[in-house]
Amino acid sequence: MNSLTIIGNLTKEPETRTTQNGKTVCTFTVAVNRRNKVQGQPEADFFQVSAWGSLGENCQKYLGKGRKVCVIGQISAHGYTRQDGTAGASMDVFAEKVEFLTPRGSGNDAAGTDASGMTPVEPDDLPWGVS
Repeated sequence: MNSLTIIGNLTKEPETRTTQNGKTVCTFTVAVNRRNKVQGQPEADFFQVSAWGSLGENCQKYLGKGRKVCVIGQISAHGYTRQDGTAGASMDVFAEKVEFLTPRGSGNDAAGTDASGMTPVEPDDLPWGVS
């Protein structure tokens, strides 16, 4: 079984694109602090996350730089050669679940929330019928 759970913060704004087949994918980088510190600063690992379909659309809508997330998904690692000729490695996560952990009112809120911290929606936007 290949399953990874990480909790960390986005290092920059998420990016969304559409494949030639019309599928939506949102990519973002999550920095996960390690327990040990170097010169008083925590070391971090960086994970490239891809969220597909409606999960990716929600990530694009509600996530932003600095937001804390929990990502559960499958991981793959691969090596590559940087432009300067040195070897590098990348840890890529195919997100199966993303939980938004930044509390409301922290200054990193998603746009569109009202004073109660809730996002207003129209009944037509709900996935089930409302009379």
